[in-house]
Amino acid sequence: QVQLVESGGGSVRAGDSLGLSCAASGRTFGVYAMGWFRQAPGKEREFVASITWSVGSTSYADSAKGRFTISRDDTKNTVYLQLNNLKPEDTAVYYCALRSSAYGLPSQHQGAYDHWGQGTQVTVSS
Repeated sequence: QVQLVESGGGSVRAGDSLGLSCAASGRTFGVYAMGWFRQAPGKEREFVASITWSVGSTSYADSAKGRFTISRDDTKNTVYLQLNNLKPEDTAVYYCALRSSAYGLPSQHQGAYDHWGQGTQVTVSS
C-alpha cells in the first residue's frame, strides 16, 4: 500500500508564499506521475499541477501558471508545490496524488490517480 502525507500548509496574507511537500511511502515503485489538486469550500476538487516521475515533465492549471511550481526529489520520494504570490482565491485544501500508470485519463483528471493524501489547508487572507 502507498501512503501520501502532505505538509506545509498554513495561513498567510495575499502576496505571500508557501511551500507544500508530499512524502510518499510504502509500495512506491512504478510511479508514473504525481499531482496536486485543491478543493475550496463549496467547490469541486480541481487540478493544480502534475509532474512525471522519471522525466520531470510538468503540467499546470491556468490558475497556477507563473505562480506555482511543482518539483520532485526521487531520492526522497517527495513532491513539492511552491506557491508564490498567493491570492485569497487560492484558499483551499491541497491534496497530493500518485499515479501508477501512464495509460488512461490525462494527469489533469482526478480519475487518473490511484492514491491520495489527506490534504493540507492553505488559507490566504486579503
